[in-house]
Amino acid sequence: MTNYREFACVTAVALLLGTNTMAADVSPLLVPSQEPAEVQDAWSFAVSPYFWAAGMSGKTKQFGLPTVKIDADFGDIFNNLDFAFMAAAEARYDRYSVIGDFMYVKLSADGHTPFGVVANDVDVDSTTFAGLLGAGYAIVDDPSARLDIVGGVKVWSVDTSLSFNGGLLNGRQADDSATWVDAMVGLRGKYNITPEWFLSGWGLVGAGGADIDWDVAAAVGYQFNDTVSAIAGYRAVGVDYRNDGFVFDAVQQGPILGVTMRF
Repeated sequence: MTNYREFACVTAVALLLGTNTMAADVSPLLVPSQEPAEVQDAWSFAVSPYFWAAGMSGKTKQFGLPTVKIDADFGDIFNNLDFAFMAAAEARYDRYSVIGDFMYVKLSADGHTPFGVVANDVDVDSTTFAGLLGAGYAIVDDPSARLDIVGGVKVWSVDTSLSFNGGLLNGRQADDSATWVDAMVGLRGKYNITPEWFLSGWGLVGAGGADIDWDVAAAVGYQFNDTVSAIAGYRAVGVDYRNDGFVFDAVQQGPILGVTMRF
């Protein structure tokens, strides 16, 4: 059924796009500005809006329907996107840091049903919030490189609704939702190639509500001045969540662009 496959794709997109980044886990990469340790005698703060052009593959199951395979490129996802907000933040003092990453995504799609008996068409709406809150400690901290060990919690919350139009189910609605929390741990780092150019990346893995939750990325960045820097790179996220008939087992990956403003 066309409507069912569109519904599954939209649901999958919402679960991972709302995709943090460090989704949600993207944030630690996007705040790479660094000063020598001897001048870090006060708190510094940074905010980092970012954009992740990711495709997705995997499988999903909701509403008691059979499992559906997902294979969507970024163009497919973008066509169903109503609204998205992605931003990260960091507070740092000496070797210690507090990191956060927050994403909200709203997606919608509609599809026609065969024969138009049960319904003429179905509207699918999905909203997702994903947020990471964590802390880090720099085990390497010098003017040329920094390597942080990080840990935190990642919250996922998704709500998907179906609205039936026409046919026997005209006016009926159905809703399926899931909220879960995963503990995450990993590393993030930065290496200065020149005073302006740097390499950056991270790797995180965790579990809790999900059987496994992982996030890896690598990027190259440019420091415009003491306040503004930018990165371009590639990120992949995988999650496997199963509970009470709700299944989301997928990998999302694609290029990422971000800008950091430090103050």
